[in-house]
Amino acid sequence: MKMIRIIALLALVFATGALQSQPKDKSNRPSPPRTAQERINGSEVTIDYSSPAVKNRTVWGDLVPYGKVWRTGANEATTISFQDSVTIGGTAVAPGKYALFTIPDEKEWTVIINSVWDQWGSYNYDMSKDVVRFKAKPKKTKDIHERLAFTFRDGNEVVMNWEYLELAFELE
Repeated sequence: MKMIRIIALLALVFATGALQSQPKDKSNRPSPPRTAQERINGSEVTIDYSSPAVKNRTVWGDLVPYGKVWRTGANEATTISFQDSVTIGGTAVAPGKYALFTIPDEKEWTVIINSVWDQWGSYNYDMSKDVVRFKAKPKKTKDIHERLAFTFRDGNEVVMNWEYLELAFELE
């Protein structure tokens, strides 16, 4: 009888561990995962991010503080992948997957492509792993974008919209 209990307990422990290691459905998160893809000069560019909502909050300078590294989304760090080499901010970037961070400010943002893409948020951000940093100017929009969204425009421009703000930068 004691042996049966031990076996049952071990089976429960293994079953619980197996369930916890299963991939979780991220679509039910308050900031659900999104993907933006585009072919730029015949090469695939993919941005994977979590899309937070404004929810009547003050986003810029409050929810997303000025002057601090931001994951440029929610949950895991936003990633950007290049099928082929690209030039971004005047710097050649090899094919691969990267984290996309930003440092928001009222008049000018710093956009960061970092080699450590597999991380939660920007809590372990390491500046020494930056591949490129460059400046981009945010623009006010007349229409609100309730959810953060990445899109592509004009064949080579990455565009981020959230709240009443647009930030764009070019890939070559």
